[in-house]
Amino acid sequence: MFLRGPRLRRRELGTIFRVGRELLHGFRRLHFVGPCVTVFGSARLAETEPAYVMARSTAALLGELGFTILSGGGPGIMEAANRGAKDVGAMSVGCTIELPNEQASNPYLDLEVSFDHFFIRKVMMVKYSYAFVVMQGGFGTGDEMFEALTLIQTGKIEQFPVVLMGVEYWGNLVEQLEEMVRSGMISRGDLDLLLVTDDPSEAASYIQEQTVQRFGLADRLRPLRVLGEPATRSRR
Repeated sequence: MFLRGPRLRRRELGTIFRVGRELLHGFRRLHFVGPCVTVFGSARLAETEPAYVMARSTAALLGELGFTILSGGGPGIMEAANRGAKDVGAMSVGCTIELPNEQASNPYLDLEVSFDHFFIRKVMMVKYSYAFVVMQGGFGTGDEMFEALTLIQTGKIEQFPVVLMGVEYWGNLVEQLEEMVRSGMISRGDLDLLLVTDDPSEAASYIQEQTVQRFGLADRLRPLRVLGEPATRSRR
């Protein structure tokens, strides 16, 4: 593990080459997937859970708008998002991660890109996305959400919408964010593009309003009839 302090220089050099190779692999595989919306959430939720149903419905609505649905490619919420994309024929992509207790990728992927390093995986999930949908989740989901908000706050990426699905689940977090504003730790403007809702239609409409014109996506989301692309912009 290269995070366990200094190692022999030749081993550190090898890490640099492996990281570079992994970045190149991600760039090449994801370059043409189209405008993406990334869905984050727990791997622990079954398909009977309300959050799973909500994620699947939200992803389907976004897929109908022409977005590619990108997830971590695993079970639970990730599966629901990719499944929602497949429901409407939209492109479904999973950025999976190699873990000691590996979970199988879900069966609803048109494209799977596997990574060894979490930070490279997160780079890809930010780089190709124009919005984030954050469902119920734990440490990993919170990490991904706050990294996106930090990158927006610091101007490292252009501001884009972050939607938290689950008013009750995220209620305490929203209160903490409001306390951060009151305490001057963050500004009110840092939360301007943060929507909290239980309504998949509201989430999809909000993402469409906040992205299509701002990022010039109208032409990119329009199906190319000469290539036989359907209205859902499937690129399988």
